[in-house]
Amino acid sequence: MRSTPHILVINGTKVRRPVFVLGAPHCGADLLARAVKRSAGFHLTTGRPGVLRVTYAFARQPSIATERGQGAARVLRDAYAEAWQVSARACAECPAECRELAGLPPRVPEGEPSEPCVARGGIARFADASPDLIYSADVLLDAFPDAQLVQVIRDGRDAVADMLDDDRCLAWFKPGLANLDAVFPNAFLGVEDHTERSRWPRAAPAVKCALRWRGSVRLSARLRQQVPEEQLHTVRYEELVARPRRVATDLSEFLDAAVSRTVLTGLVRAGGRDAARDPAAEHGVGSWRERLSPRQLAQVEKVAGTELRRLGYRLTADA
Repeated sequence: MRSTPHILVINGTKVRRPVFVLGAPHCGADLLARAVKRSAGFHLTTGRPGVLRVTYAFARQPSIATERGQGAARVLRDAYAEAWQVSARACAECPAECRELAGLPPRVPEGEPSEPCVARGGIARFADASPDLIYSADVLLDAFPDAQLVQVIRDGRDAVADMLDDDRCLAWFKPGLANLDAVFPNAFLGVEDHTERSRWPRAAPAVKCALRWRGSVRLSARLRQQVPEEQLHTVRYEELVARPRRVATDLSEFLDAAVSRTVLTGLVRAGGRDAARDPAAEHGVGSWRERLSPRQLAQVEKVAGTELRRLGYRLTADA
């Protein structure tokens, strides 16, 4: 049973039906987040330090959330009460990624106060798209029982190809950060049985990335079964790239708020981000064919083949 609704007020505005964009690493959730952030009435944040501290604690050690019960929801709600504040001082803590979502240049010098990316008076809805929120979905719904979740699903082979190029993703696999000795099974690392646990130290990076993708989409599947349709909307990345106007229309209907079809279409055509600053902007649908070696492809399909097929992606062995 979800908790009793708690009224949270930010800068004089009541937080009603907050939106959380989530999915596996490099699933394309940031593309939707950009569109929501640039839509009238929304204040979307990502990567605020206070939120990351809480969500990564829950993601890497789920027992913290389950043992604390409603206390976990209260901690997360308090983190967002701080993260969603709009002021020069609060926005000084905003990471470069959050400003980039809004299409703003980096703050110079870093950490100095600057004008907020949203006007207080225009805020009607709050949202967040911090990385790895998928692992805190249950706590999010306890903290905000009326929350709306938007999850993005992408071909795991493309996701893995991007993860292999992302040092921050790969950093979680370092011996000092991989916490399998303390947490097993480990949803965050995607390690679920003793065979995977014993092979982990010697596993190739592509295997570890595939495990993370597989674990995340399994969580997404459970969400689909447990969360009412009016609170969970699933977007296929491939559909988003091919038909952004249709995706924007469906998302607007789900959120009961306008998400610009023109903005989303423009973001898709531009690769979703600034290609001059981010080479990954050029990595589109099916780019795994050029980016994964035959060995890496075999590793990914062996680990995550069942989930890829379940989601409708055709394996090379099926060709």
